[in-house]
Amino acid sequence: MADTIYALSSGAVPSGVAVIRVSGARTREIVETLCGRLPSPRQAALCRLRDPDTGDTIDEALILYFEGPASFTGEDVAEFQCHGGRAVVSAMLGVLSSFDNCRPAEPGEFTSRAFDNGRMDLTEVEGLADLIAAETESQRKQAVRQMGGALGQLYEDWRKRLIHMRAMIEADFDFADEEDVPGSVADQVWAEAAELQLEISDHMIRSRSGERLRSGLQVVLMGAPNAGKSSLLNAIAGRDVAIVTAEAGTTRDVIEVHLDLGGYPLTLVDTAGLRKTEGVIEQEGIRRAEARGREADLILWAVEPDGIEKTDPNSGLPEDLRSNVPVWTVRTKADLVTPPKQDSSGTIKEIACSSKNAEGMEPLFSALTHFAEETISLSEAPLATRARHRHYLESCVAGLEVAVSSDHLPTELRAEDLRRAADALGRITGRIDVEDLLDVIFRDFCIGK
Repeated sequence: MADTIYALSSGAVPSGVAVIRVSGARTREIVETLCGRLPSPRQAALCRLRDPDTGDTIDEALILYFEGPASFTGEDVAEFQCHGGRAVVSAMLGVLSSFDNCRPAEPGEFTSRAFDNGRMDLTEVEGLADLIAAETESQRKQAVRQMGGALGQLYEDWRKRLIHMRAMIEADFDFADEEDVPGSVADQVWAEAAELQLEISDHMIRSRSGERLRSGLQVVLMGAPNAGKSSLLNAIAGRDVAIVTAEAGTTRDVIEVHLDLGGYPLTLVDTAGLRKTEGVIEQEGIRRAEARGREADLILWAVEPDGIEKTDPNSGLPEDLRSNVPVWTVRTKADLVTPPKQDSSGTIKEIACSSKNAEGMEPLFSALTHFAEETISLSEAPLATRARHRHYLESCVAGLEVAVSSDHLPTELRAEDLRRAADALGRITGRIDVEDLLDVIFRDFCIGK
């Protein structure tokens, strides 16, 4: 029998209310022992909690009891909503530890049990984690959709379609003489597989917005030493994050600030100034700056106003960064705010700002917000949000591509590629069952009657 687990689920004490959650086979016994009775399932009850050894009152609390499998973990679950004092919580946790086979929960163990008991698939588990970590409104909405099972259901529907395709091929092999099996059903499979391949590929393209929304846009501040990058970072963040001095080369390491721009998450990164130097520490700072620039969604290249008149504003920026990452030239320390310059496509190329006041920063704020809106297109459709999803989706598409294009190979080998594609989808949700194939054959073709 698995241990019964317990944990303080509401955060640090002291607090107004402390929620202590219990899950496992001994939950019912624990509730009856502490409360003297078992409240009606899913109805809050006010109970006096007593120490079973001394009979002393620990607290008067609200109790919620959820009978498995209709609970978060699929097991019997109880929540004790106690007063949030340290002594109360300590006494409750001490009493719970006195029950046999009852122990503190490991990190994430309640959710792990929900997955093990089929209450959540892996995409829903990840959605719950994203909801807890969400910092912006758009991140919250995406996490709620994923936690609700929309993404897992999409992948499960695709997997079932692949299982059905394989079932049709197997039926063509093994039951060709049965009246219930249509002739040459396998011939229909490859057109369906090609259609599914395009469907999943389109989903992957659209999902880049979902991945960006979850992780946040990466905007990297770069430029020569003393170009005003750190002052710009502090002005955007609204607080002193980076050290600002008149001495060139003050910033040696990468500094990150997480922002919420109109509901869109953005990570602003300050980096070391780019220049030729003999200093080992500064060289390492420059190497890190260039590495972060290569990973960026946007580079803000900071230039002092007089620097633009004398040189190419992007001089000093490595060629591979100029070629592969969008770059905006930002005039720092500008006394007058000028509107952004745009090319024919409307892309901003140059913008002036001053970190001295809010009005001086408004053009940059507006431009960054517009960039986030254009880059992250919000969608009600379920989208892949993690590198793990993309990895298995790519494996699925690769399996489908081989199966569809290899018409010179035996059908048995092509069916194996369909199996690989289906298993890749199953690994995203954590649901892979080899018996599914037989279930489809017997249900759809009435074989074995």
